[in-house]
Amino acid sequence: MKYEKIVLFTGDTETLAYFSRRLAEYFASIGKQVFLFDFEQETESYLKLCWFLETGSTVMLTFNFIGFCGEAVFIEENGASIWDNREIPCLNIVVDHPFYYHKFKPLLPKNYVQFSIDRDHEAYLKRFFPEIVSGGFLPLAGTEYGKKPGIEVVSANGRHYQDYGQEWIPYKDREMDIIFTGNYTTTEKLRPHLNEVSKEYADFYFRIVDDFIKHPEMGMDAGIEKHLWEEVEGIDEEGIKACMPNMIFIDLYVRFYFRAMAVRTLVDAGFRVDVFGGGWEYLDCKHPENLIVHGPLTSAECLEKISNSRISLNVMPWFKDGAHDRVFNSLLNGAVSLTDPSRYLKEILTDGKTVMFYDLNDPEGLVKKAGYLLSHEDEAEQIALAGREYAGKYHTWERRGEELERYLRGI
Repeated sequence: MKYEKIVLFTGDTETLAYFSRRLAEYFASIGKQVFLFDFEQETESYLKLCWFLETGSTVMLTFNFIGFCGEAVFIEENGASIWDNREIPCLNIVVDHPFYYHKFKPLLPKNYVQFSIDRDHEAYLKRFFPEIVSGGFLPLAGTEYGKKPGIEVVSANGRHYQDYGQEWIPYKDREMDIIFTGNYTTTEKLRPHLNEVSKEYADFYFRIVDDFIKHPEMGMDAGIEKHLWEEVEGIDEEGIKACMPNMIFIDLYVRFYFRAMAVRTLVDAGFRVDVFGGGWEYLDCKHPENLIVHGPLTSAECLEKISNSRISLNVMPWFKDGAHDRVFNSLLNGAVSLTDPSRYLKEILTDGKTVMFYDLNDPEGLVKKAGYLLSHEDEAEQIALAGREYAGKYHTWERRGEELERYLRGI
């Protein structure tokens, strides 16, 4: 079936709205009719949505269950959703671990497909929710600052996107040595999540946390399941499934533990690190004078800052077989991505050629790699340029839009 009309969402989570706009620009560029439902103008958007939807030619595309996570605006008088009443296929790209979203399972539309940004997440879906149709593995993508998406230009060098406004900052002229874009929450602020559990359960959670800290290469599913099988008497497959949504605390804790470790390690080693995101003023470190806290930014503003940085530090949010958009944003904006690896990243990127990998188990190795990049500027620039060229071919939102379009042509 040929779908000519696409519904996406904005006005909810800023990052997801940014992704949606990038996809909207791609679909508009290939002649699709695109409607962006704006939650900041909910009533007006709903009235326009009703006119836009056309059974048989419209598809809804969303991130993280936006559009069917209980929003009253989409429930019609018969108690069914507008998507079911109009028989609209709904494609959902889930950008966090699926155990965050068990509660939305009863709310899913009838014609529903779920895409995973990590192959471990896809395996989790097939294992615990085999009744849900999987669209497969669709990693996140990046955006180059200063490019105008959707305006395709054909030249002797192939396909590219026309520049506008922003001039490219040469690597050696960039103002910031090391940047990190993302929020920080202290582990102490996460502890209230355990207020409603007994000390026995809290100790159980922290045994799992300690295991991840000692073995950060271990996947979230594998690490949690290991302890459930070993420590919960009589547990079975359904018990594992029921327990997984209670493990969100662990995911958050280890994510921010290692985020703090990476930034603190570099700051205390004497490197200036510019951090853009909330909460960094609470980071405990020996040399706070090296931590330059700028506060939160929008997605587009983060891209602008990365494009003026030599090294973009990343700590993967426990996607052990996927990617984070911060990696691709860094590559596309000409910074060296200094990141811990995943199995997928090791497949697509070459250490020292298109990326610089470090080991979460080896903080001193992180210091050495950052120092090497800053003291070998020519080599670092070549890594940045090679990474940009590679990501521009394969890891933009335009490329993801093409993958989604191929999927739509097949259903």
